[in-house]
Amino acid sequence: MIVASNRPSGRSFNELRPVTFELNSTKHAEGSCLVKFGDTHVLCSASVDERVPSFLRNSGTGWVTAEYGMLPRSTNTRMDREAARGKQSGRTLEIQRLIGRSLRAVMDMKALGERQIRIDCDVLQADGGTRTASITGGFIALRLALSHLHNKEIIKSIPLTDQVAAISCGIYQGTAVLDLDYDEDSNAEVDANFVLTGNGTIVEIQATAEEKAFQKTQFNELLTLAENGIRNLISLQKNSLGL
Repeated sequence: MIVASNRPSGRSFNELRPVTFELNSTKHAEGSCLVKFGDTHVLCSASVDERVPSFLRNSGTGWVTAEYGMLPRSTNTRMDREAARGKQSGRTLEIQRLIGRSLRAVMDMKALGERQIRIDCDVLQADGGTRTASITGGFIALRLALSHLHNKEIIKSIPLTDQVAAISCGIYQGTAVLDLDYDEDSNAEVDANFVLTGNGTIVEIQATAEEKAFQKTQFNELLTLAENGIRNLISLQKNSLGL
């Protein structure tokens, strides 16, 4: 495939948008992070609840779950709040379940004990990749909340088995590219989201052909881009957390 830049942003095919993490960005949450992937900004807040869902009561096992939402003017035109419509959309439910699954994949629930951590991911500004930014920033909020519990000697150790991060990849104008912004995402021939751990193991892959079926060789290109991109994100997470 062509590797010369034909991207609206001028980025090279394997270049992330500028990524930043602003830790402890809210006053009250046990852990919080404002994550920015270019013009996509998501506020991730972690709240500790000493109660677990009913199916885990008296099990000695904890739980991590997530909620996701987009603010009315996070996009170029105003959208109604889902609360005003009386229910969450299928897209919202699918994304928040993905975030929860991704974070639980690197948790030792027994070591967490019988308590729950809720991760709220609120999209302040959307320019593609809100779910992948939510997972990547959500991990930092989770890690901060776990450190809070550990510092208070509520848990004996940080109950994480690894890090986790996520990135989008796609085929845009015949080229495999990393970290799609909205202009690319809305016109991509193939759109994929990859969730990987720090060790490179796969949590989840979502890949869709938007125009026509794609080849295994193209998928392998996207996977290689994602692996390299997530290695960079894992390093940025570590640096921001001082690990």
